[in-house]
Amino acid sequence: MNANLWLLAVCQGLFLTNNVVFIAINGLVGLSLAPSPWMATLPVMGYVVGGAVSTSLVARSQSRWGRQVSFQLGLAVAVFSALLCALAVWLAQFWLLVLATFIAGYYSANGQLYRFAAAELATAAAREKAISLVLAGGLIGAIAGPNLAKYTRTAMAVPFMGAYLALAVVAGLAMLLMARIRFAPPPALKPSSAHGRSVWVLMGQPPFLVAMLSAALGYGVMNLLMAATPLAMQVCGFGFDDAAFVLEWHVIGMFAPGFFTGHLIKRFGTLPIMGVGVLLNAVCIALALSGVGLHQFVGALFLLGVGWNFLFTGSTTLALGTYLPEEKDRAQGAINFAVFGVMAMSSLASGALVTSHGWHWLNVGSIVPVALTGILLLWLTMKMTTKPAA
Repeated sequence: MNANLWLLAVCQGLFLTNNVVFIAINGLVGLSLAPSPWMATLPVMGYVVGGAVSTSLVARSQSRWGRQVSFQLGLAVAVFSALLCALAVWLAQFWLLVLATFIAGYYSANGQLYRFAAAELATAAAREKAISLVLAGGLIGAIAGPNLAKYTRTAMAVPFMGAYLALAVVAGLAMLLMARIRFAPPPALKPSSAHGRSVWVLMGQPPFLVAMLSAALGYGVMNLLMAATPLAMQVCGFGFDDAAFVLEWHVIGMFAPGFFTGHLIKRFGTLPIMGVGVLLNAVCIALALSGVGLHQFVGALFLLGVGWNFLFTGSTTLALGTYLPEEKDRAQGAINFAVFGVMAMSSLASGALVTSHGWHWLNVGSIVPVALTGILLLWLTMKMTTKPAA
C-alpha cells in the first residue's frame, strides 16, 4: 500500500459522495419537476446513460493521454455538470436537469476506472487488496454523501440547489488530490501487439464474460433498489432524514467490506466470494419483502451494499487476468459499458415500477437478475473445474 493508493482511495470517496447525493436527491427533485410521476427517476437514468455513452470517449482519452489527464478531465466535467444541475433547479427546468445529469455521466465513466487504476499502483501480488482498498475509500461517500444532502438541501431558498453547488466544491477538491497522484506511464507496445484482441474475442473467454455480466447485473440490482428507496420511503410516510439514514448504511455496506474483501478473495478464491455476494442479495430481497419498517429498509439496503461489494470486487479481480496490457482500455471500456447499460435500464424501471406497482413488486422483479448471476457463477465454476477428457 502506498501514498498514491491512499490518495486514489480518497478520490474514490469523493466520487461516491457525488453518486450518493445524486441518488438521494435526483429522484425527489425529478418528482417535483417532472411532467409525470413515472419520469421521476429520469435524472438518475440520465446520469447512467451519460456514463454508458461516455465509456468509449473515456477509453480513448485514457489511451491517448493516460490516467492523470483523463481523470482530471472527468473531474472538470463534474464541476460543470453540478453547476448546471444547480441552474436547472433554480430555473425549475426538468429537461435541463436531465441534460446536466447526462453530462455528469462522463465523470461517472471516469470514476468507474479508479478501481482498475488501483491495480496498476500496486504489485501484482497485491492487486486484490489494492482494488479493495480503493473501493473502501467509498466510505467517505457513505458518511459525507447523505449528510451533505441532508444539510445542504435547504441551505438556499430553492430546495436542493445548495446540494448541487456543494458537489461542485467536492469535485474541485478531488481535482487537487488527483494532481498529486503519480500514475505509471502506459507500457511501450510492440508493433506486432499494438492492437491486441477485439472485444468480441475477449468476450469469448468465459471468465471475462462472467466478470462483465456479474459486474453489470450486480450493479443493476443495486441501482434498481437504491434509486427507488427515497421514493418508496416517501410513499411509506418516512421523511428525507430517514431516507438519508438508510442510504448512509447502504453505502457503508457497499464500501466498509473493502478493508477485508481483498483478503477474503486471496484466501477463499474469487468465485466463492462472488457467490456469497449473490446470496446476500437474495437475503436482502427476502428482508425487503418482509415489511416496510425502518429497520427492514436499513437491513435490506445494508445487505444489498455488502453483496454488491463482494460481486463488484470479485468481478474486477476476475477480469484482470483475462486481457493483455495493450487491451486494457478496450476491455475495461466494454465492462463499464455493460455496467452502465444495465444501470440505465434499471434506473428507468426503478421509477416506473415503484410509482406504479410499489416497493413489493420492485423487489420481486429483482429476483430474476440475482438468480441469473448465480447461474452464471455456477456455470463458470463447473467449466473451470471440469477436466478435459484425455
